[in-house]
Parts: sequence; C-alpha cells; structure tokens
Amino acid sequence: MGVPIQPARMREPFSGNDIRRWAQAMHYPNRLHYDSDYAAGSRFGGLLAPQSFCVAMDDAHGTGPSCVGLIPNSHLIFGGDEWWFYGQKVFPGDMLHNHRVALDYAVKETKFAGPTCFQRGDNYYYNQDGDLIAKQRSTAIRYNPDAAREMGSMGPSEDPEWSDEQIVDLENKKYDWIKMLHDLGHGKRWWDDINVGDVLPTRIIGPHSIASFTTEWRSYLFTLWCGVKRRTDLDMEALGFTDEMAGKEQDPVLELDNPEQTDGAYIGPSRGHLFPRWARHVGMPRAYGYGASMGAWILDYFSGWAGEWGEIVHSNCSYRAPSLAGDISIMDATVTEKSINEEGQHLVHVDFKMVNQDGVVSATAKAEICLPKK
Repeated sequence: MGVPIQPARMREPFSGNDIRRWAQAMHYPNRLHYDSDYAAGSRFGGLLAPQSFCVAMDDAHGTGPSCVGLIPNSHLIFGGDEWWFYGQKVFPGDMLHNHRVALDYAVKETKFAGPTCFQRGDNYYYNQDGDLIAKQRSTAIRYNPDAAREMGSMGPSEDPEWSDEQIVDLENKKYDWIKMLHDLGHGKRWWDDINVGDVLPTRIIGPHSIASFTTEWRSYLFTLWCGVKRRTDLDMEALGFTDEMAGKEQDPVLELDNPEQTDGAYIGPSRGHLFPRWARHVGMPRAYGYGASMGAWILDYFSGWAGEWGEIVHSNCSYRAPSLAGDISIMDATVTEKSINEEGQHLVHVDFKMVNQDGVVSATAKAEICLPKK
C-alpha cells in the first residue's frame, strides 16, 4: 500500500474523434463533445471532452492501483469511484498521463460472494503541461467466483423482453433529457435559481445489450491494438485471477506477435462482460456492463445538467449491482443543500440514485456541482 505502480501513458494526443467516440459510446448527446460547429459558439471556442473522459486514457479504467497483490482464485468487479476535479479541461491535442498509487484494502463478508476484498487506489490525471485535471479514487471488489456462483445472488440468466411500444416510450423519455441539454444550450444554469428539494430531470440509458457494451469497450484507448503504452508489470496470474480468465490481456510482447490473444473483448478477465458463458463463470447471470462506464454515465448526468458554465467539483459514487444485458438504467437526483466553499465556488449538493426497470439499485452517489452566481 502507498507504493506507485507503473503510470498509464498515451502514445499520441487525443483527437476530436477520440472524444466523439467516447460521447457516443457513453450515450451522452451533449453537442459540446461532438459537434464542432456548436462547440465553436461555446465559452470554450471549440470541441472539448466531458469531465468523464480522463478514464478513457487509462489502461485499467482507473482501477489499476486498486488491484494489486495476490488473491488466489479471484475475479474483480468495480465497486465505486470518487472524483475530485480541479477546473482544467481536456481538449483535442492534449496528452494525459496517470500517476497511480495503491491506497488501502479491507475484507468484508458479503451476500454476493462471502469473504470479499474491497481495495482502493488513487489516480492522478495530468496533462502535457503538468496541470492536475482530476483525482479518481477507485474501489475494486475482488471475490471468489466459485462462491458467487454457489450463492446465486445475481438474478435470472435471460434478458428481459421489451415490446415495440415500450421501446418507443423509452425513446421518448430519453429524449426528454436530451431536450434539456438543447434547451439550456450555451446558457447558464444559475445557482441562485436552484432550491433545496429540486429534482433533476430523469435520465434513462438502455436497454443495455452486448452491442452497447461492446461499443463502450471500444471507446477506451487501451482496447485498441497498441492504443497505449502497455504496462510491463501487469500479470493476471500473479494477481490470482482464475485460470480461465487470466489470459494475456494487454500483454505488450504478445500484442506484437498475435494481438487477438491480448484483446480483452475475447480473452482474459474482461470477456465476461460480452460472453454470457464467461459472465456466468464469474458469478454473473448474463453479459454485464463496465463499472467505469457506469461511473461515466453518472458524471455525464451531473455535468449535462450543470451546462457549459457549471462543473462537477466532487462526486462519490458507489456501485451496488451491475447493469445487465436487457436492463435499463434510470437516473434521478435531488438537491439537498447549497453552499459556498473556501474558494468562493457556489455549490449545489445532490443525492443520486440509479435503478433498473424493477427498481433494483445499481448505483448511488453524492456530488457537489459548481454553478455560476448572478
């Protein structure tokens, strides 16, 4: 604990299409992040990345420093992310690196898999000028998949079915949130106009599918062949991952010889997300989404509401259950407090919850969002 691991480093600067790919994969239709003409009329004068984007450059979704040490016969899922943002934005042409330090761990008894290790690690994202953009404190949940299968707590293995009428209704509800983005446009959401008890507009994503999970996966730079500078200290077997899931994901030597053997979409611990057989192998009932993507949905929900003149200052998210194929994710939040911090920022405090169509809670969060003052 407290020892840095190898930093995550990019090969080439971000392009506008890297940002567009991320916004599309995260289902975030904020025109600041994909429409150059619209972005040119913003306060920034051009395309910029969402606040959720830093994690796209990392070779482990930000969970690298929260997965160190040998735990035999184990698998890993994301448990949560806490973010601090420092006002620096990410633009096309930027180069990021991530300084990563293991923080702490605790073993707890869970209904999901019995004895479970909760590990935390810190990520410090810097740009090419050395400016600190964000700090991410990631939580990894490391568990015995045999125990998870035996306890059978993850639900049915078949995707829920949605009628054509239900899909149309969902699309209309999803557009209500998109229209909120359009209505605010380049305008300001004033701190003065917000009251305790106000409810943020509902955001819906889904139904999730193997296709949508794959789209999300491919928006992370490390999922591309030679997309990032690979770590040389990453050894899935040394971490204790089960034999069938250890693989050679992200192996820098094998990538140059037979890159398909290093692609986490097909081989290694990440394939449980996209293949129901391997999802069940690690204790999940069917294909399931990425914790890092879930975290991005939450950050985008906050920042989309804040608008281009606002920003997230701090967010603390806990992931309670995976987003499974066939499910939808419904996001809501309520204003609980207004304050002014020591830096003079005018903050709105919100409580957040994300549930599926059956009301099962998949994530909760608390955040402080800075808004402009009249």
